[in-house]
Order: sequence, then C-alpha cells, then structure tokens
Amino acid sequence: METYMPEQEKLNFHSISLDDRNWINEKLFEDDLCACEYTFANNFVWAKVYDVEVGRAYGCGVIRYREQEHFQYSFPFGAGDKQLMIRHLKKICAVQGHELNIYPVTQENRSKLIEWFPGEFEISADRDGFDYIYTVEKLSSLKGKKLHGKRNHIARFMDEGDWQYVSMTEEHIPECRRMAKEWVSLRAEKWNDEMEQEISVLEEAFSNFTELGLCGGVLYKGGELVAFTIGEPLNKDTFVVHFEKAFPDLQGAYPMINQQFVLHEAQGFAYVNREEDTGDPGLRKAKMSYYPDILLRKYKAVESRVVYANETEWDSIMEIWNKCFGDDRAYIELYLKNRFENENMYVIYEDGRPVSMASLLPVQVTMGGKKENARYVYAVATLPEYRNRGYASEIIKHAAQRCGEPLILQPADRDLQGYYEKQGFSDAFCESPCWIYAGKCTCTAGSHIVQSGESELRAAEEMPVEDKLDLLGCWLVSDAEAKTYKAVRDQFFESEGYVEWDEKAIAYAIRENQFCNGRTLLLTKDIEAEAPPKAVMMYRIERDVLHIIETTLNDDALHDVLPELLEYTGTTWAYERNMGGMVLLPDRLKDWDCRAGYLGLTLG
Repeated sequence: METYMPEQEKLNFHSISLDDRNWINEKLFEDDLCACEYTFANNFVWAKVYDVEVGRAYGCGVIRYREQEHFQYSFPFGAGDKQLMIRHLKKICAVQGHELNIYPVTQENRSKLIEWFPGEFEISADRDGFDYIYTVEKLSSLKGKKLHGKRNHIARFMDEGDWQYVSMTEEHIPECRRMAKEWVSLRAEKWNDEMEQEISVLEEAFSNFTELGLCGGVLYKGGELVAFTIGEPLNKDTFVVHFEKAFPDLQGAYPMINQQFVLHEAQGFAYVNREEDTGDPGLRKAKMSYYPDILLRKYKAVESRVVYANETEWDSIMEIWNKCFGDDRAYIELYLKNRFENENMYVIYEDGRPVSMASLLPVQVTMGGKKENARYVYAVATLPEYRNRGYASEIIKHAAQRCGEPLILQPADRDLQGYYEKQGFSDAFCESPCWIYAGKCTCTAGSHIVQSGESELRAAEEMPVEDKLDLLGCWLVSDAEAKTYKAVRDQFFESEGYVEWDEKAIAYAIRENQFCNGRTLLLTKDIEAEAPPKAVMMYRIERDVLHIIETTLNDDALHDVLPELLEYTGTTWAYERNMGGMVLLPDRLKDWDCRAGYLGLTLG
C-alpha cells in the first residue's frame, strides 16, 4: 500500500471489499459510464485474479489492477477533479519507476487526456476490449432478416413446449454450480487458463450474489437446467451481462437464454452491454452475429515520449511537413484527409507542440510465401530548429518495438540511406531504373531509351491535353478505379517480397497522382491476344516529362504505346524508375532474404 501527498490530498489504495460498494457506486453514478468495467460487482468478482485495489481522492474514485510487474489504473470516475487525480497517479508511478498505464479509456476520456496532457500519452484502441452494445428492443424481438437464424434456433428449442425461464434467486445457485461443472467437463479438450479464471470468478459471483445486487436468469428444458445468465444495471439506461452459460450441443439454448433474460430482466433499460470478446475468434463471431448497435471503442493510454498524433494537431503537422518537404497546404491536406488516422502517425512534443513526426502506413509483404503485416514509414521529418536531438531515431525505435512488424521505407537520397542503415535498416526489394525517351526504342543495360523526331514533337505541342484518350495502340483506355487497379496490380506483381497496398491506399494513390497532374489508366485489350486482357498504368506530367509511376505493361507493350502517349500528353520524353527500398525486420523474421521483391508504389 502506497501513500503519496502532492498538494493537499492523500490517496491510499486498499484491496476492494464489500464495504466499498456504496461509495464506489455513488461515484460511478455521478459519471453514468457505459464501459462494462465500471461496476462495483465486476471489479469485486475479479479481485483475486487481478489483485484489484481501490482508492479515492479529489472527489474521484480510481481502481487499479496488477499488470505483470506494474499496475494498471482505471480512468478516474466521479464528479471530482479527474485531471488532478491523474497528475497524482503520474507521480506515484514516477516514484515506482514506471509509466502510468490507464485502462479502459472511453472516446470522451481520450479527448480529455489529449487536452489535459498533450504529447504525454500514447493512446491506442484495444479492439479485443470493445464492448458489444445492443438495443433492448433488438434482443427482445430479434426482428429482421439478419436475425432470422436466431429466431429459427429459438423455435427449435421451443418445439416440444417443455421449457421454462425463471428469474434467478439464491435457491437456484447450487444447481447453477452443478451445471457449470458439467459445462466445464464438456470443454475439457479446449480448456485453458482463461477459462479456469472465468470459472473462479463465476464462483465469486455465486457466493456473493445477493450482497453484490446481481440479477440472473435460469432456463430449463425437460425439467433440467440447461442455461443461466447473470448481469446487473450498468448505468441509468444500460444493463450489462457478465456471465452466460448454456450447453453448446442443445440447439437454441444460447439464443433462448439471451432473449429470455432481456425480456424478463432488462425491459426498463434502452441498451444491453454484452461486454468484450477478448480477441477470441469464436466469441467475436457470436457477438457480431447479433449485429451490435454500438461497438464501444475503448483505449489504452500509456505515458510515453513518442505518442500518436491526433486530430487536433493538423496545423503543427502541416508546419513540419511544409518546412521539411516544401509541399503546399493543399497537398498536405490531401494526405491528411485521406490517409491520416489516430494510430498511423507518431509525433514527439517539445515546447508544447509536435516538432518531429513519422507516418506508419499499413501494408502486407509476402515473406516465405505468407502475407505478413508491415508498416511503410513515410514523411519522417523534424523541424529544423529541433534537429540533431535524435527525435526521428527515437520514433523509429519506438515504432519497431510497438508494432513488432517489418518497417519498410524508400529513402529520398543516398545520404538518407546511410542514416537508415545506422537505424538497422537493410537494402531490400529490387531496384531497376528504367529511362525512356520518345521515339524508337533501343535498350541498354538497365535502361530503355527511345529517340524522338522533330515532326513528332511539333505534333505533341499542337495536341490539346484535354482531348479524351480512348485508345493506345491495341488497348482500350479508361480511368482505373481503386478496386480494379489493385486486382490487376496484385495479380501481376505477386511474388516473394511483393509489397501489397490495400484498396484505401490505392484510392489515395490515384487521388494524389491526379492532384499532381497525373492520370491512372485501365488498359483493356480490344483484340484477341496471348497477353493478359487487362493492364494498368499510373503516370504524371512533370513539365515536359512523362513520369511512369507504375505499369503492368511489359517493356515491348510499353514501348509500343509510348509514342501515342507522349503525343497525347504533350511531353517530349518519359522515364520510369523503381528505386527499391529498405526494411527493418523484427527478430522473428531476421532470416528473411530481403533483396528480392517489389515495392514500386510508395504513395507520395
């Protein structure tokens, strides 16, 4: 038990007990919280598993749990000064030599942390902890086509009419215990530590059912107990379900106890919170099958020097971007509006604002014949007056540790390549420069060169760029949509080391290319041929130059269409260059041969 006294308040933590029920419920009522963790009973029954302790100060309550060697704290609850409570918790953790870790953090409280402690907490969504919330009306009636299967299962359960639902009392608990033991025996092959913990927690609920103010229901079939459930009011309009057990081989038992419990115990509420899925695939599928009306986002917040950028920091991000890369506001806004998300850009604060940044865009890379999640590192930048302090290196190191995934990038020049080598990156993906000039094609080692005639250049100057391009050689031409572009690209480039972007990223690449005076084409064969029936090409015009960003045309096909494309675009020469890239591999993938593969499209 620690005691710390900043300013005038004392904060003592002690093991949660039934004596804490009244004051904790009073503070929870003041906030009317909707996350399933915020009930006294839920924390009491899990107390032995997580060494749950509670404390109060500044008009707030706070709960802390054992998290490996350190503690995890709830976000303060109650009508008091939460900001001051968090400052107090930060000091306690500093004395103990570790960072403050807060969970769960709701969307509203995430905003408060960002406002109160800018640049001090890395706040990340915990998908495995999202709560599934449904309307009482939906779970009671199961109306609609989507829930037709649930109604069918219930109908089968009710076929013989030998069923009964009863509200749970203390008298039902002994047979619920017996049923729980039988339920465990049926799952012996799948048993694990988490299930063992849940059964011990269920026993705590049984043993303190009345004292905790819990509510339950039991379901009988043929005179035998086949299902039970336990819950309680969460706030003024939401009921929470903590436990639900049914024999899995009895058709309709689970949907039946679900519906009957809501029909009999939750009719005074608008919503039912059925808690999280903890990342279990089967449980996630089951909870999603009821189509939640709200998937309540919950976050983890950990004190950190490197934090995720948030939506309030765009002006600072644009300042860094403009000073470091020279792009104008319109271009930067295009990126932020299309690619920025709460958890794909890291920043470091100094003097009350972000001064260093790096984006981490999700991609997949084929490694050892398998798709591996990875991150493309983009727009790494530090304001000039804050350079030479190791901020960019700190961000990259933090990203590598937190993501546990390969980090991929494409250095802008050789000097930067040396810098990234010092950070642990290695050369990766094939570099194959290809230079192309207008006219007849002659190939040299590693290059493709075509010379242009004077009459062709005059024709190009006279060609209106806005004229519609319908045909290139034997290819029909149209503007490529992201879905089609991705499908053609994936089929053509897929091989070991291929870096695959998702459809959202491809859509941005097309928009960014158009913004930069480019066009993205879908090419379709208008005659029978051995070549693939579809190809794609992304190009942009840079003064009098045609830059081929990417294409799935082979060299011969590309050289065939280039004269017409140069004439159409009014350019005098063209080039294509694949610069390859670099990769920082996590330990589990250190043996991967990173020299092969295709990076190509780098989204900016």
